Amino acid sequence: MPKFHYQALNRSGKRLRGMVKVFDEATATSLLREQGLYVLKLKQQSDDVWWKREIYFGRKVSPEEFAVFCRQLATLIRAGVTILESVHIMAEQAESKPLRKTLSQVAQSISQGRQLSDAVAETPDIFPTIFVNMVHAGEVAGNLDDVLDRMARYFEKSYYLREKVKSALAYPLIVGTVSIFVTVFMLVKIVPTFVGIFASYHAQLPLPTRIVLGVSNILSHYWWMISTLIIALIIGNMALNRRRAWVRFKDRLRLRLPIFGVLVQKSVVARMARTMSSLFASAVPIVQSLKIVSEVVGNTVVADTLMDSVASLQVGQSLAAPIAKSRLFPPLVAHMITIGEQSGNLDFMLEKIADFYEAEVETYADRLKSLLEPVMILVLAAIVGTIVTAVLLPSFSLISHMGGA
Repeated sequence: MPKFHYQALNRSGKRLRGMVKVFDEATATSLLREQGLYVLKLKQQSDDVWWKREIYFGRKVSPEEFAVFCRQLATLIRAGVTILESVHIMAEQAESKPLRKTLSQVAQSISQGRQLSDAVAETPDIFPTIFVNMVHAGEVAGNLDDVLDRMARYFEKSYYLREKVKSALAYPLIVGTVSIFVTVFMLVKIVPTFVGIFASYHAQLPLPTRIVLGVSNILSHYWWMISTLIIALIIGNMALNRRRAWVRFKDRLRLRLPIFGVLVQKSVVARMARTMSSLFASAVPIVQSLKIVSEVVGNTVVADTLMDSVASLQVGQSLAAPIAKSRLFPPLVAHMITIGEQSGNLDFMLEKIADFYEAEVETYADRLKSLLEPVMILVLAAIVGTIVTAVLLPSFSLISHMGGA
């Protein structure tokens, strides 16, 4: 997603600098205006050097650490400690070096008379947009401690959901990687040795052996070409990731993957519902909430549907209408959102959607792991068995030939 650096004036006339991650310049301007900022300068960050993104990524704080920070800050504020002193305390005991350094800067900004939301908005690499907006809503409503508690639950749920998906995908990834290395080793090191022995007897090799030998020759003599092709594909993918059409294609493909697509869909719906529920419960305006959710949901196809919902609300229609038309969401999601709109309990219904699909992700991930384990073992056994059989077949032919002689 593109990043836009901005210079703006807040309501008190102070000049602010920061960065937002949105799809285009118009959305960036609209988002900043909704935060009460007058935009002076807006410029998209260049991503020509791919490794810069890795440096910025390394500076981010994990959801687990951020959840602990939110929980502890809420406890201090609820205990009557001032915001400035609370941030000072958190800066002193933060284990993460980037978070500790950033909190010191935030404390300095607060000591100069700025609000917490304005201070954290200057470092979007550490404090995400959802945090900035919810803190601002908590400051306006006077329930900052409750909002921070809600943010802690949000990041805890996000972390747990992400880890659950990772654990479901880790096993097939590890076994698949091991299978590739074992296969390449056998084809490059073992197969040529045995086949060389059989060739010295000038025996006719069986078809499976000739096929395996052909693959072995390709890996042995053209490994540099295969390596170059893999590197080119990786670099090409990184270059195409700057194009929204390519990112959208990959996101749609992830949702349609056999077996794994269902897990991706459920996790995206759970993340979307949890984020929307947290924002609505914190009294963040619905249009602004949907724009924030579209940035953090992690799927451009779903983000486009949410932006359609923004357009639907702006012309006086319902939030659920574009979601109901989309095939990305199960019918249950649209029905529950419709009920929430009609009853005035949209945040509650979204929370129930999030709870339901988080439980679905957990159940599906556990089931997927239990099913994939024997399947991956069988796949590995089939690959190794095929190669071993191809190597042993000529020995049987050679033995029978020698016996006949």
